[in-house]
This record gives sequence, C-alpha cells and structure tokens, in this order.
Amino acid sequence: MITTKATRAEYCVLACAEAWRGAGEVLASPMGTVPAIGARLAKLTFSPELLLTDGEALLVGDVPAVGAKAEVVEGWLPYRQHLALVATGRRHVMMGASQLDRHGNQNISCIGDWDRPVRQLLGVRGAPVNTLNNPTSYWVPRHSRRVFVERVDMVCGVGYDRAAAAAPSATRYHRIANVITDLGAFDFETPDRTMRLRSLHPGVTVEQVVAATGFPLTIPGEVPCTREPTDGELRLIREVIDPKGTREREVPPA
Repeated sequence: MITTKATRAEYCVLACAEAWRGAGEVLASPMGTVPAIGARLAKLTFSPELLLTDGEALLVGDVPAVGAKAEVVEGWLPYRQHLALVATGRRHVMMGASQLDRHGNQNISCIGDWDRPVRQLLGVRGAPVNTLNNPTSYWVPRHSRRVFVERVDMVCGVGYDRAAAAAPSATRYHRIANVITDLGAFDFETPDRTMRLRSLHPGVTVEQVVAATGFPLTIPGEVPCTREPTDGELRLIREVIDPKGTREREVPPA
C-alpha cells in the first residue's frame, strides 16, 4: 500500500497520461520526461493498445523504465513510415511550447520580430503538420506569462483561429486536445475555441493560474482538482516506469 501522497510531478504525469485515454491503437509521441512517463503509464493501465517507440526508429512491445533499453521490439519505424502515421492521423503527439496563445497557436521557433529575433529556438520543425493532421497536446513544465502570451511571435503549431481562417481542409483533422502544465490541465472546449481551465493540481489556486497567464482564460464556476492517482498508478510510476525519480527534476516539489 502506498503511504506517501502524490507529488506535483506525479499529478502532472497522471494528467499527461489521461491525454491518451481511449486513444486506441495510435502512436503516442511524448516530448519531455513527464509526458514520456505519462504515455508509459497509460499503456500499462487504461490504454493498452497504445504504440510506443524507443524515441528513434523502433516500435517497442514492452514498457521500459525511463532511460532503459526496450527488450521487446515489434517493428521498424523509419522516418517515411512515421510521416505516414502523422499524415493519416494515427498519432497523438504531446509537444512543448516556448509560447502559446489563447487560441492554441504555438511557437518553438524564435522570440521577437521575424526580421530580427532576439532568440533563436528549435525552429518550426514538424509543428504545422502535427497540428493539422493528428491530435496534438502540449506540455509546459513552467506555467508563466513568458509562455502563455496574448500573441505568439511566430506561429509554428496552428491554433483554432488560424485553422478556421485557412480553409475547411485545415480544420478537418485539426484538434488540440490538452494543455498540461505544472499548475493544471487546460483544453479548448469553449464556443469560441479558446483556452479553458479544466482542472487544478492540488495546492494550486485559480488566482495563481490567472496571475501566471498572459491572456484571459475561460474559468468554469467550479474548477475540479486533477484526479488522485490510484495506489496502483503510483506504484507503476515510482517502481516500474521512473524508479530514478526523473519526474521530480522536471517538476520539483511545490
């Protein structure tokens, strides 16, 4: 029996895992330590059909601990095949975001004006194709006004407003399912498809979230807490998936 209560990092893991609940046989593409633990937790519990990779080019059949090598290889996933999965909607990616606005537009390319940016970041990479072709979620380990901005400096991942303005073909498979941060869980289930606070991690207040967000959020009359991990889920996180506690380095104790 688990006697130590869940940490903030473990609530984040659980919230990330919930992104793949009921996903079926799709490729989970988590980017970041906490999302990777979350995908493994989902695979071991409520989404056993999820496909996982070794992070490079192999489909794995087991669920190794973070940092460990898979022992069961089910297939080869070359880049061409990976792109086919993306283009046909058979993947749910959880990306990071250097900036994110209220419509879900994401920036991972540069900070500042395009003509003379003050910071060069990762670059656009696959963000536009991801967001237009398969379900996309975001993981932000430090919820702040630097990330959650009124207007992103460059659009990499496509938000609801820009997808709607482009053409029906841009909205056909476009879905931003979740935004998970160290403060709570968010979605875009509002009439105007802007960001809504869905749940708070224990110990976090609505006021904290509002103060750390650079745009108006939709806030329901009653905001629930992110659900408690079960003893079984905590055991899997602590003893099977992440026995070295890497999750606590990405989201330190509150």
